[in-house]
Amino acid sequence: MIKGLIAPILTPFDNNLKLDQKMYNDLAKDLLENGCSGLAPFGTTGEALSVGNKERMLAIEGLVESGVDPKTLIPGTGLCNLPDTIEITKHAIGLGCLGAMTLPPFYFKGMSDEGLYEYFEKLIDGVNDHRLNIYLYHIPQVSGVGLSIKLVKKLKEAYPEFIRGIKDSSGVWENTEALLNIKDLVVYPGAELPVIEAIKLGAPGCISATANLNSKDISKVIDLCHSGKWEEAEKLQKKVKSVRLLFQDYAPIPAQKSLLAIQTKNSLWNNLRPPFKPISENKTSELANKLRDNHGFTF
Repeated sequence: MIKGLIAPILTPFDNNLKLDQKMYNDLAKDLLENGCSGLAPFGTTGEALSVGNKERMLAIEGLVESGVDPKTLIPGTGLCNLPDTIEITKHAIGLGCLGAMTLPPFYFKGMSDEGLYEYFEKLIDGVNDHRLNIYLYHIPQVSGVGLSIKLVKKLKEAYPEFIRGIKDSSGVWENTEALLNIKDLVVYPGAELPVIEAIKLGAPGCISATANLNSKDISKVIDLCHSGKWEEAEKLQKKVKSVRLLFQDYAPIPAQKSLLAIQTKNSLWNNLRPPFKPISENKTSELANKLRDNHGFTF
């Protein structure tokens, strides 16, 4: 497992909305040098479902070729059909990535646990690689298809060597707590808000969108927890939580990209693929001023 903070890294696009590999590599290395223990390319925050399979594969290759250790990478590979999911999962594992973060097939709603179980069964058979580590991705408020506790437990018991863990982005603590009770399942909360409580129950850290802008503080909270310095962690966590909740008042992906554009002095970070639209300059300034004045950010 990756112990610590994992960033679902933002995806940069040039003015023709093509993925900018150099910017991608630079951000990846900056995050890994500033508190992040790992990266989850092409998660929700990375606009994953706006990026094609070939683009994803080339981008991961580019990260590895630039010197990023593939053992720090858990790329998102979850799509609605098995052939494409198998292809990009095999590719990631073939590059030496630690694992693949995989959504359930999310187009058809109301499917049975049996159908979803068979999907992952066919995925494991199709990849057919002993190095495969699947980190399930539970974000029902976005995907529209969730992974029940019963299903996750069944998958883990049937394929303990392949179903390694789960990212729980439900935002429901009771769900995260129940997952943490599944034997040998690595559980990453999908935000830093419950990370202290999760670590106390055995979580290695969290996967947080705001790691793209606040990696040092979030990672320090996690490190303090693992060092048993709970009071210090709780104190810093108050600041970390307030930053996270502030971002949630804005459109998180466009907002983070706009702030990264200011921070790096590179306006290309403002580019998003439709249907996303940039937030206004007024909103960007408002958010930047709040982060600067109330939380010590520098831009």
